[in-house]
Parts: sequence; C-alpha cells; structure tokens
Amino acid sequence: MTHLISTTDQGGASVGTLIREWRTQRKLSQMELALDIDISPRHLSFVETGRSRPSAELLMSIASQLEVPLRARNTWLLAAGYAPRYSEQGLDTARMVQARAAVQRLLDTHDPYPGVALDRHWNVVLHNRAAEKLMALLPSELLTPTINIFRASLHPQGFAAYTRNFSEWGNYLLQVLQRLMLNARDEDLIALAEEVHAYPNVIALKQQAPDTQATEPALLIPCIMELQGHVLSLFTTLTTFGSPRDITLHELCVELFYPADTQTEVFLKTMGGA
Repeated sequence: MTHLISTTDQGGASVGTLIREWRTQRKLSQMELALDIDISPRHLSFVETGRSRPSAELLMSIASQLEVPLRARNTWLLAAGYAPRYSEQGLDTARMVQARAAVQRLLDTHDPYPGVALDRHWNVVLHNRAAEKLMALLPSELLTPTINIFRASLHPQGFAAYTRNFSEWGNYLLQVLQRLMLNARDEDLIALAEEVHAYPNVIALKQQAPDTQATEPALLIPCIMELQGHVLSLFTTLTTFGSPRDITLHELCVELFYPADTQTEVFLKTMGGA
C-alpha cells in the first residue's frame, strides 16, 4: 500500500524547522550536510534550532545542496527575514512571451506525435494538435477546470479506459506522483494523490500481487492504448528548462510522446494528416 506523505503548515514555520524537515526528507544527518556545504555541524545545529540566524547566502547554499525547489527557497528567505529572490511570472505575461513561444514551437514541431507542457501539478498549460485529439476522448468532467495528466490518465472514465497495460502504466504514474509530492511538499499534490488513490481501478491496481515472472525487462515502459480498433504503443520523455530563475519556468516540464513501433507511427501520421 502506498503511503501519502504529509506536510506541516510552512506559512508559520521557522527557517530552522524548514531546513531540518528538508534535510530529514533527503535522509542526511547534520554532520553530512554540514560537511557538504563547508560549515561546522555546530553552526548548522544552531541554525536549525533558531539560535543562529543564517545569511541569505548560507540559506541558498543549503537549499542547493538539498535540491530545494525555487518556490520553497522563497519561503525559506521570507521565514529568515529576507526578500524573495525568485520571480513567478504567468505564462501569459509579457516577460514570458519568448519562453512560451519556444515551448509551443517545440510542441508544434513534435506534431503529429502528442506533446504537452505541464505545470507543477501536471496540469496541461500548452499542447499540440495531436494531444488535443487525444484529449477529445476525455469526458467533460475531466476537462475542467483544466486537464490534469494524473487525473485524466488514472480515472476509470479517462485514458485508463483505453489503456491496455494499465497495471504497468498506472503504477508508473503513481510513482511519478509520489516523487513529485516528496520533492515539492505541496498540499494540492497530496489532495490529488488522495483523489486518484480512491479511484476503484487504482484501488484494484494496488491490490494486485506483483508479477514475479522471470522475464527480461523492457527498455522502457510504454503506454499501450487501443483507439479506433488500433493498438498504439507510446513512450514518453520529459524536458525541463536548464537554468531557470523564475518559479513558473522552474516548475514547467514538457512531455513528448513517441511511437514505440511502426504501427503506431503510421497511425499517428495518418491521424495527423502527415
């Protein structure tokens, strides 16, 4: 059974408490972290207990070592009495015109294969024509207020209804969601996980005994779907910005689907009019 992580209310937590929680989550001792960032364990202990106020530079050094997301780094800075360092521009703002255009161009170039851009909760914020055709299969309740990949893929009336290897693909998606929760410590992601774990097909999936057959593992886990009488096999890649200093760009990822066999490639090209 999958255990969902919990978070504390970070709005009123001290910066020392936040650091300790992230360090514990990363399974590092005070000694290990102190050595990694070249300070004494005593100094780090004083920071975590509130006996010493860390400089902004020390905070960012600790955050970098612990791979803390930019959104949480701003929270650390505010908790320590410093101004946030990272902006959060909406994708529709003037400063994001070039970045948004670059992502959309990437997605459009990928057509006739499906591609989507996702926010930190894996809500679809941009997509290409091939993805739009697939999303047309979803019932209306999964289209609003926005399409969420986990909800759309795991809901029994969503893509799960077309997924022939739901045991493999569903477990993969649940693992991705769990990793996102551990990394982001986000209450909305926890609520989303609680929702999808309550789907009857997901409950049944988690109750299945693991497959212990000694077969050679596949190189990739594909998503195998049956559409219009055709069996499609797709594998996926995830792409992120290399050096973002804006929270929106840091949390944005692009998911591109590729045909895993010739039959799928021909079908997608035909469906896309290529």
